[in-house]
Amino acid sequence: MDNLSTADTDGAIETRGIEPVPDHERHGRVRELFPTWVAANISVLLLTMGAALVVFNQLNFWQVLIVAACAAVASFGMVGLLSVSGKWGGAPGATLSRATFGVRGNLFPGAILWVARFGWETINAVTGAYAVLTVLDLVFGVKSNTALIVITLFLFVACTFLVSGLGRKALNVCNTWSTYLFGVFSVLVLGYLIVHMHWSEVFSKPAGTTAMMIAGIGTIAAGGISWVPTGPDFARYLPHAASGRKIVGVTVSGAGLVMVPMVLMGAVMAVASPGLAQAADPVSFLGDLLPTWLVVPYLLTAIVGMLLINSLSMYSAGFTAQTMGVKLPRAMAVSINAVISLVGGLLLMLVAKSFLGSFITFLILLAVSFSAWIGVYAVDMFRRRSRAVRYDAAALMDTGRSSRYWYVGGFCWQAMVSWVLALLIGLAFTKCDWFAGPFSSTPIGKYGLAWAATIVISGAIMALLPTPRENTSATTEETAGPRAEHAERAEKAEQAEQVTV
Repeated sequence: MDNLSTADTDGAIETRGIEPVPDHERHGRVRELFPTWVAANISVLLLTMGAALVVFNQLNFWQVLIVAACAAVASFGMVGLLSVSGKWGGAPGATLSRATFGVRGNLFPGAILWVARFGWETINAVTGAYAVLTVLDLVFGVKSNTALIVITLFLFVACTFLVSGLGRKALNVCNTWSTYLFGVFSVLVLGYLIVHMHWSEVFSKPAGTTAMMIAGIGTIAAGGISWVPTGPDFARYLPHAASGRKIVGVTVSGAGLVMVPMVLMGAVMAVASPGLAQAADPVSFLGDLLPTWLVVPYLLTAIVGMLLINSLSMYSAGFTAQTMGVKLPRAMAVSINAVISLVGGLLLMLVAKSFLGSFITFLILLAVSFSAWIGVYAVDMFRRRSRAVRYDAAALMDTGRSSRYWYVGGFCWQAMVSWVLALLIGLAFTKCDWFAGPFSSTPIGKYGLAWAATIVISGAIMALLPTPRENTSATTEETAGPRAEHAERAEKAEQAEQVTV
């Protein structure tokens, strides 16, 4: 059985790993989630994606607005809803899902999510490196070359590793300040566009098809969907009595505050310069559309934002690594992701022919891979809403036969069947540059709804199969005391909870 850490989280560096946060350390407030989800979306990639909606999906301004708003609500609504399980169990999502899939079964979806997170961190690292290269070109006239690409990418990944290693408190401070700075410069960019754009061209663009709108929602929402399994990681320090509705509301509003304006700005910029959606990199076009006095500070704040996005991702990836059995402290476990991001980033910057093509393909596959987990986890979470002990802290850390979540041979067969079938069916509806599934020509495939179908299918199968029976009788002397104590505390806390989600 894993050892429970008694690390104190009051210091500057968080040393707590995947073990559930005890009640006496839960001093977080729901409003602290707001800058977290603002920072999680500070990426110039949203500008490129907004431009793609105009150039490739042929949408007009109002359609892009609807797509961005729907994507923010759909994706981060799920992030907020499943984040509630973090305050229920006080543990990261990767650990809580042991209760869903079984202590052994959890390794399989965990591995898929871990690999997918490698790709997301690589994309963000590459974007950050391109932003650094653009600033060097604009300010010092230094042109990009292979050696400079290697150096900038290495420095970006190294900084990400250092910040993510500090932990929750350091990230909260950085997120808050980056939110203010990026917000100020985004307003300046927006003001510049309002004054200098030919708005008659923007609003005269004809409307695109409904199919392209729906497909656009899936593309924009994919980034948010990737945060769903890690939502509980940032809510685990909240007390049991924290409002579930507020968690959802703060999460959606924080993400939407950045997503919607950024996507719209990208769409507006694409009208003036349609080629930006097909640029060799997702950043350099800003130097052609904005004056140097504005684009340089804007990119510098964006670099900080993208560094924080990757830090948040690596922070959660450390928990995933520990859950997968990596015998390292969380801060050191993050190093695995850092190395892979560096290698993958070099391949993408030096070998890949199209950044945008690789990025869109990755988003499509990312959404499907995460969606299969979401449906199963959501149904299991829904079933726990009325239980006195929603998650057993001691059992979450017990990876042996004595665990409450051992089920059958360490696997919850209902969850595993639901997850595997939904993942395979979802891929069958998927079409991207790398492959096309046998059902990709159906309306679900044409409308880019493979991710939504995957969530529905995995949740439906899980709901229709017999409710899993937890191994409540398997209690060792070592875990009996902690379980009883946790059960009593949790029951009292849940009675005081004002909102049940």
